[in-house]
Order: sequence, then C-alpha cells, then structure tokens
Amino acid sequence: MHIPGCPTADMEILSFADALAAAEAPSPDYDVSRWLYVPNVYTEYRYILATRGRNPLICVGVNPSTAAPGDLDPTLKSVERVALRNGFDSFIMFNVYAQRATRPRDMEREPNLCLHRENMAAFAYALSLSPSPAVWAAWGTVIEQRPYLPRCVMDMVDIGEQYGARWFTAGARSKKGHPHHPLYLRKDSILEPFDARAYCAGLSL
Repeated sequence: MHIPGCPTADMEILSFADALAAAEAPSPDYDVSRWLYVPNVYTEYRYILATRGRNPLICVGVNPSTAAPGDLDPTLKSVERVALRNGFDSFIMFNVYAQRATRPRDMEREPNLCLHRENMAAFAYALSLSPSPAVWAAWGTVIEQRPYLPRCVMDMVDIGEQYGARWFTAGARSKKGHPHHPLYLRKDSILEPFDARAYCAGLSL
C-alpha cells in the first residue's frame, strides 16, 4: 500500500531527462540491462517501469502504485502476460499521472503542472523507442477520480500523433467507453484498435 506522504508540489521533482540519465547507470538494486525504472529509486512518483526489448507495448494506467523492478504487482504481471501474448517482447508501464497512490482516491486534488510536464516528456521518450509505437489504453473507470485526468489523456493523444502512435484496448469497455483495466483480463486477451481521439471527444475536459 502506498499512501502519498506529501503533495508532490512540496517535493523537488526530478526532470525526466535527469531521472533517465540516473536510471541508465548501473544499480545495486536491479539489473539495468533488463529493467528501465525512472526514477531509479522508490519515491512519491514514477515516470516509467519497463522491461527492456526491441518491440515494447506501452501500457497506460491512471497512476503508479508500489511496483518496482523484480517486484511486480498483480496489475503489472497481467500487463506483462498480455504484452507477450500479443507478440511484444517487453512492456513499458506508463501512467496518465505520475504520483504514486495505491488508492486513486488518495491522489492529489489539483495537478502538479511540473510533474505533468515531465511525465509527458517521459511519454514522448517511450513513444520514441519504436518506429510505430503501440499504446494500450488501460486506465479503466478510475479516470473519473480526478477532473484533471481526462485533460492529461488529451495531452497524451496529441503527443502520440506526433509519433504515429497506434492505440489499443483489451477487454470490454465501460458504458461510458472507458478502456478496461488490466487486472481482471483473461490471459489470452487480444488487443483491439482504439480511437483515442474520438474517446477524448466524449470526455468532459
């Protein structure tokens, strides 16, 4: 369980570029040839948790919880299974908002614009790792927890268009069209095309 210890605005937020540089250096805690973990220490926010590969699937949840290299939570284990089942050799776990909180209701009420900006830099980096990046929308109905979350998704769709992102979902969508969360998906779930732009047009921004 991770309950935020303080508002992220009260912290010094590492830029994604600086956090990535540190994450590329050898770590005593995990194998950097297998894992990408940004920042590379456990803190109140996380930009990326990924396995290394040539053909990654970018999975987008709402916000990070406790997972770390070698210590995947049930959601991340499902993400890895679905990625491999659909022909990818690795996954990149990304989130609409980077603040850690096991319970989304504990997320901060107002967005930290600095944290959001650096999180979008992280998303652009993840997209840049593939010539035709595949993005799995997997945030579930939790996207309704905070009014700023749909706006963050819209920013991601805009950035994705710059990189030719292909969007997908897995499993049944909610009555409001929200993509299914990974946790309760079948092991053999197949990714299906997702019109992220049309989805955003139906959100209250």
